[in-house]
Amino acid sequence: MSIALNPYLQFDGNTKEAMDFYHGVLGGDLSSMTFGEGMGDTNPNTAKLIMHSSLYLERGIHIMAADVPPGMPMSGNGTVSLSSDDAAGGDAETLTSWWEHLSDDADVTLPLEQAPWGDRFGQLTDRFGVTWMVNIPASQS
Repeated sequence: MSIALNPYLQFDGNTKEAMDFYHGVLGGDLSSMTFGEGMGDTNPNTAKLIMHSSLYLERGIHIMAADVPPGMPMSGNGTVSLSSDDAAGGDAETLTSWWEHLSDDADVTLPLEQAPWGDRFGQLTDRFGVTWMVNIPASQS
């Protein structure tokens, strides 16, 4: 048995759009269930909202998300960090590509460039309000 720590993102009615975007950027296997499918919800205001969505990547990354139904408070999303410990540098191209795609219509707060600690680092808030940090070790740059 293993333990995992996975980001669980919350959205205000646009989980499907956000997860489709992340799926297009990151790849992997995406599955989603609406409140209608999972809870038998017949309310037209909530039945089509996403109750649970999972994006599994072969690299052990698992991002989950859901729409917050009306009347329930959103708790926020924090920051998602993408990095590598691949000393051979095989992940630099993948991380750079992910950064470029996540940057579409994003607010780039720190461009992906050499940081004081020697790695390439960047931070952005994507069009769905999720903050992402990307760190590429100097050995991969």
